[in-house]
Order: sequence, then C-alpha cells, then structure tokens
Amino acid sequence: MELTKKRYTIQGVDLLELTEKFGTPVYVYDADKIISQTEKLRKAFGSMPVRIKYAAKSLTNISVLKLLRKAGTGMDAVSIQEVHLGLKAGFTPEEILFTPNCVSIDEIREGVKLGVTINIDNISILEQFGHEFGNKVPVCIRLNPHIMAGGNTKISTGHIDSKFGISILQMRHLLRVVATNDINVTGLHMHTGSDILDSEVFIRGAQILLDAAKDFPDLEFLDFGSGFKVAYREGDVTTDINALGKRLSETIANFSKEYGRKLEVWFEPGKFLVSEAGYFLVKTNVIKTTPATVFAGVDSGMNHLLRPMMYDSYHDMVNISNPESTFRVYTVVGYICETDTLGYDRKLSELREGDIIAIKNAGAYGFSMASNYNSRFRPAEVMIHQGEAKLIRRRETMEDLLRNQVEIDI
Repeated sequence: MELTKKRYTIQGVDLLELTEKFGTPVYVYDADKIISQTEKLRKAFGSMPVRIKYAAKSLTNISVLKLLRKAGTGMDAVSIQEVHLGLKAGFTPEEILFTPNCVSIDEIREGVKLGVTINIDNISILEQFGHEFGNKVPVCIRLNPHIMAGGNTKISTGHIDSKFGISILQMRHLLRVVATNDINVTGLHMHTGSDILDSEVFIRGAQILLDAAKDFPDLEFLDFGSGFKVAYREGDVTTDINALGKRLSETIANFSKEYGRKLEVWFEPGKFLVSEAGYFLVKTNVIKTTPATVFAGVDSGMNHLLRPMMYDSYHDMVNISNPESTFRVYTVVGYICETDTLGYDRKLSELREGDIIAIKNAGAYGFSMASNYNSRFRPAEVMIHQGEAKLIRRRETMEDLLRNQVEIDI
C-alpha cells in the first residue's frame, strides 16, 4: 500500500475508489505480494530439494488457491472440504497434503479415495489405517516434538499438552504399530506453532525429526511445518528465513550423508504467504467520546476479524481518507453486541465519520475465521491482480443467511 498524491494505492489501484465500487467492509488482497512472498521463501530454502505446501486454512478463496498453484506451490489441507477446494482450484492429488486432526477414519478414507497424501497424527487412527490399507497406501506421520513455541498459547501446537501429533515419547509404540501392520511410512511431519522468532526452535525441532527419521528406512520427505513470523507493526522483528535456510540446509546435508540419500524438504507456510498481502477496509460509522476514551466505531467487528479478540493480536491501521491530518488517539471498535475491540489506543490521522480505515495484515485468518455473528453478512473479497481490482467473493445478502434454514409452522 503506497501513499501517492494524498491517495493510497495498491498496484496503482486507488483504495478509496475501490470502496466506492465494492462497498465496505471489504477484504483486499495484493496478488503481487503473495507471489513475492512465495519467491522469497523458495529462495531462502533453495539449496535444498524443497516443496512449499500452502496452508490453505489461512485463506481458502478459490482465486487465491489458483494464484498460489500457478506460483508453483502445493497445498496443505486440514479438512476434507479444503481438499475438495484444492482439487477444484487445479491442484493435483499428489500436490495436496491432508493433515486433519481428531477426525474419524471415514474422513481419512475419503482422502485416500481422492488420492491425496495422508498425514496421520494419532496412534488410534494409524492403527485403523494400517488394518485397512496395510502397505498399499503410503502415509505421513505427524510427530509432537514437545517444544513450546509460538506467539500465543492458542497457536502453539508442539508442546507436551497439545492435541496435535504423536508424542516422541511414544516412538516405541508407534514403531510397533507400523511394523505390525506393515505400514508404508514415506514422510514425517512436525509443526510447533505460529509466529516463531527463534530459528533455534526450528533447528531443535528438525534434529528431533531427523533422529526419528533414522527408524523409517523408506522416507521420501520430511515436513517441517511453518510458523514463520511476519511483521505486524513498524520495526517488528521477524523470522530470518535466510539465516534459517542456511542453518537448516547444513543440518539436512549432514543427515542425508548418514541416511544414505537426500529427502525432499517440505514447508507449510500460510500466514507468511498471505498475511501482509491482505487489507481490511472498514468505514467509520461514529466517533464517540467518553470521559476516558475516544472510540471510533466501524462497520465491522470481530465477526469479520477475530484475531484481535481471539489472540490479542495487533493489526496496524491507517486512515486512508484523511492521511495528512493531525494524529489523534482512538480505540477502534466494532458494531457487534459484545466487547469488540479491533485496536486499543491507536494513533491515527484525525478520523471523521465516513472515513475509511485500512487494517493491515488481514490476509491470513481474516475472512477464513469470519462468521455471521449478530446475523451480519460476511464481507466481499477483492484481489488486485495485474493492476486491476477483481471481485473474488460477493458480499453476502439476507438470502445467504436464510439459504439453509428450514422454516416450520409454529
């Protein structure tokens, strides 16, 4: 997002004109930024035989999936519905890794039928899988390395009390299940959490995964998940992926000599690829002054952007309607009938009722976590691609709210 002649633009598209055309609230995605983030990651890990599997849960719009497939990524799906979206977007089954959690064997069977790579994270389902498929269907196993990492406990997934993965303390049991059922294990996987700063966390996790890999002679790939931290405010420290790429490359090279051959290295970035590409544009409905606070009430809320209330996350904000005015302090709140704060004590150029606020880092877990709470409509989505703003999801209507309801006589 650039400020040129007092107007904010993306790829030359004027954002205020965009809101006039598509209304607010609206999600806007910069396709160029998504592509550049993909290239940045590929370059950082380019010395290894690397595959990038986009974590689709962060943003599943079909046009975004198509864009990333064209950029050469695969896809990480965590539900059978995401698998179907990926196939519809053009990913081949071989390009999709299916990593569900706490699902029944029926959903695993459907994944097998569709031909995607199955990733299993608990012994119960692995046993059932082995009984049914033996060595006929290759499988990846998700391990829990018992590492506490991530920017919030709710997005830390590799610690001892996590529901994700098979504990490394259960390796003897796991190996017994694999041997007894003659299961064809072709990949090992781990994911310790999101917003990880310390590259040492990845290296520690990698070493645990590599140690485990020695017990699986037929591996084809190792999946290190993701969790790379992006910048949420000016001056934020982020994951140094170039330094990480160099260290991990050395670690993998040493392992390959001992293992006897090179394995593919997989990563599953979601937030890293799409977070900074997304902007959520909302309109200021009211400026409300109280004895303690000046509130800016906008035409959206946690029903459209849950992360601030769910994770206490920070999203930078800009008044794009009045960019060069005096800065004042506002608490930006939504229109939901509940405590619904998008940002506390934000220094913004003077807000007037009707002004448009751009909320940054809205590409990941923005629309994908949106709901119809308070019976509000979910927003439209727009992608700016090759200098043109294209609608990629229509704003919901009352018809959408009622579509699946069945009205009975009372």
